[in-house]
Parts: sequence; C-alpha cells; structure tokens
Amino acid sequence: MASSPFFFLLLLVVAVASLLCPPAAAAPEEHLVTGVPGFHGANFPSKHYAGYVTVDEASERSLFYYLALSERDPAADPVVLWLNGGPGCSSFDGFVYGNGPFNFEPGTKPGGLPKLRLNPYSWSKVSNIMYLDSPAGVGMSYSLNKSDYTTGDLKTAADAHKFLLKWFELYPEFQSNPFYISGESYAGVYIPTITDEVVKGIQKGVKPRINFKGYLIGNPGTDVDYDFNSFVPFAHGMGLISNDMYEDVKATCHGTFWGNVDSKCQEKIDSVHWELKDLNKYNILEPCYHRPDIQEVEFANSSLPLSFRRLGETDRPLPVRKRMAGRSWPLRLALKDGHVPMWPGLGGRSLPCTNDEIATTWLDDEGVRAAIHAKSKSLIGSWELYTARIDFTHDTGTMVLYHKKFTALGYRVLIYSGDHDLCIPYPGTEAWVKSIGYQTVDRWRPWYFGGQVAGYTQGYDHNLTFLTIKGAGHAVPEYKPKEAFAFYSRWLAGEKF
Repeated sequence: MASSPFFFLLLLVVAVASLLCPPAAAAPEEHLVTGVPGFHGANFPSKHYAGYVTVDEASERSLFYYLALSERDPAADPVVLWLNGGPGCSSFDGFVYGNGPFNFEPGTKPGGLPKLRLNPYSWSKVSNIMYLDSPAGVGMSYSLNKSDYTTGDLKTAADAHKFLLKWFELYPEFQSNPFYISGESYAGVYIPTITDEVVKGIQKGVKPRINFKGYLIGNPGTDVDYDFNSFVPFAHGMGLISNDMYEDVKATCHGTFWGNVDSKCQEKIDSVHWELKDLNKYNILEPCYHRPDIQEVEFANSSLPLSFRRLGETDRPLPVRKRMAGRSWPLRLALKDGHVPMWPGLGGRSLPCTNDEIATTWLDDEGVRAAIHAKSKSLIGSWELYTARIDFTHDTGTMVLYHKKFTALGYRVLIYSGDHDLCIPYPGTEAWVKSIGYQTVDRWRPWYFGGQVAGYTQGYDHNLTFLTIKGAGHAVPEYKPKEAFAFYSRWLAGEKF
C-alpha cells in the first residue's frame, strides 16, 4: 500500500500545497520576553513579547509595544490594544499601575527595583493584550529625526495604523482573532482617529486585513463643550462646593461653564477651581500627594497665562502609592490653534501631586530594558510616564461624529466612566453618548459584581453602551481592578452586565 502510485501522488500534492500555502509564521522569537527583573515566579502564566515596529524607515521612527498573550486561549481570544492618553503619556502607565500582568510593589531597599507579583485581575486573563507607546517620543518609542516629535492627532493615528499592519504581519497567527482597541483619557481622541484609519483600510482592502470588532474607552476626552461644561455641576452634585456658590456661578454664567464666557463668569469659575485645587482631580475619594505651599505658588504666583492656571487641571493629583499621571485632558490648556502644551515642559517643572517612582525606577533600569528589548537610556533617554519631548497639536474636533459613524457601521462600542473623576466628569460623557440619538434598548439600571452594585449602565441600539463604575476615578482599572476586570471580560464575551 505504501508503495502505491496513489501514495506518491498524495505526497506530491502535499509538497506542492506547502509551497503554495506555507504555514503561518510563528511570533518573532527575538521579541520573546523570557523574564523580567523583579519577578521571581517560576514562569509567566502566558508568553510575553516586546519590541519595536518601525513605521518610517528613513527616520527609524519606531513604536514600542509589550504583548501579554491570553492566559486562557491565545489562539481564539481577542487581541486588544491598550493606549494611555496625555497626549504624551506612556502606555506603561496602564501596564504598571492598571490592568497589566503584574502588580508592582516597592523594593526592599530605597531606590531598589520594585517587586513584581502576578496580577489576578490582569486583562490578559481573557485576552491577548498589547500596550503601545504612541506617538514616537513617548515612553520607549523614538525617532532619529526629532522633527517627528512635532505631531498631532492625525499623524499619530496614521502611524498607529502602520504599526498595526506591520504588527499583524509579524504575528500572522492573530490575523483572524477579533481585534479591539481600548484605553483611557486622551485615548478618547486616539482611539476614534485610529479606528478611522483601520476602517478605511478595511474598506479599501488593505492587507493584512484587520479583524476589527470595536473599541472601549474609559473617561474619554471627547468634546470640549460636553466634557468641560460638566465640571461645575458635577462638583456641586458631589458636595464639593456649596449650593450658594453653585447658584451664584450658574446665574452669572447662564449655565455655561466653559468656552467664550465673559470676565464676570470666568471669575466665578476660577473661584470654583480655587476651592477644589487641593483635591485629587482623578479621584475625589483618594488622597492627593502635594505640598500646599508649592500648590499656592503654582496657582497664585505663576507667570503663566490664566488659561494655564485655572482649574488646577495640570495638578494631575494621584494616590501617594502611585505616580504622576500625565493622562489629564490637556485641551483645557489648548491654544486657539489647537497646540497642546506639555505641562512638564512649562518652566521645566514636574507635575504637582504626583509620584512615579516605581514605574521610573523599573523602566529606567538597563536590565529591565534589555529584558523587554527596549533601547538603552543612552540612545533614547530616560523613560517618562508623561513626556514633554513631543510638540502636539489637537488637529481634529469633536469625537462624537466618529462614534456615530462607527456604531452605524455595526462596530461594538463601550464608553465607561469612573463616577468620581473630576477630570472628565461622567455627566458630560453620559450626555454626549445620549446626544448621538440612538434608541435606548436597556434603560438605566445597576450592574453588579460580587452581589453588590458596581455601577450603572444604559444600552443603546447599534451596539453602543454607557457604563459607570461606582467609586472609581479617571483610571478605572487602577482604582477598581476587580470591577474593571468583570465588565471587561463580560463585554468581550458579549454578555449583559
């Protein structure tokens, strides 16, 4: 039987087929991360990869990523891209302090490397999750041509799309997996603009075809009128300002608390900002790490224009146990031409109310950089959670029209908000989601975790969902990791909250 002509013909067919249709290449082994300093466990619960993808050969403009494969079923589970905001904030923010595979603890010696333990609520439990430093100049991403650091929304989106196309060429085994984009804060601009590039590529038949299914964004900067007009009413509703102050500013400003207001209204708004200057704007329930005397100088005696001082939006206060955030919505500070000033670059000051020691200590260690295949400090400089290297212009407008476009095309969209965030208050987000005009299919109701109310949700047709997380701040996976993992895994699975 083995020597029959049929057998030899079968071998010939198999050989020809293997030449015409070679098996998909495996993930690039040179990007495999076999261990990282500070983690002393036997093995990672899944494979990790990290490295650079060059999006422009001439300038060697390269974007850095870290990928943690799903601990469940990497061949079938979704691939999810994670983006932090800023603009100028490294996505290692989310990796170190949010939904990454590790929990970071201070080292035993001052200045020593932190200790890493496995994160039981890592989003890699149910998905292949990739953290991308974008644009070039942010985090570990870089360019040999420093003019590339002058950028904006549209260039950032185009580069991210180039990155994705090249990344899926490097990892062809994931081309058929469902693909989602996720992030928080200024990712509210990054994600819709990147999605626009991805969808246009799909419609044009660009290869490799990305199996894009939708996106989810936390406390997203979306539309300045909705986002910033909600600040004063939210502060009043949370009991942060008196009813007398609220009624006074409301009457003077005629219910409009942002934009082209007169001097009397602006004076009232500034008084509200001053009253709240010592709060943690990212989570009003959490402590703020700052020295009041320095805070007084920043607000009262700054030589910056008033638009740079008001609200204290650049305080970016965060828990003492954590770091400086760099993920605020800086368009409160944007100039009329859309230019977004990078706060660390204003007078060379670091951000008040902040502490980024754990992340900086770990990511500036050359042993860590070698382990994750990142360039050395001598080549690309120190890692910064929030950088002033880039010169960024907000060259798009409201994102509401983007959301309407993609939901109308059938893509799934989840917009979620920590309900104690003073930076992008949830009422403004809830209002613009409603303004899209879709029919409500799941009326406002609580959702539960562990038998307790974890927040509230409202569902609309065209696969659009709004969700709040009770007690969470601007960075939901940081403040409420269990609840964040719960809604994330349920949403990916298509389950009701």
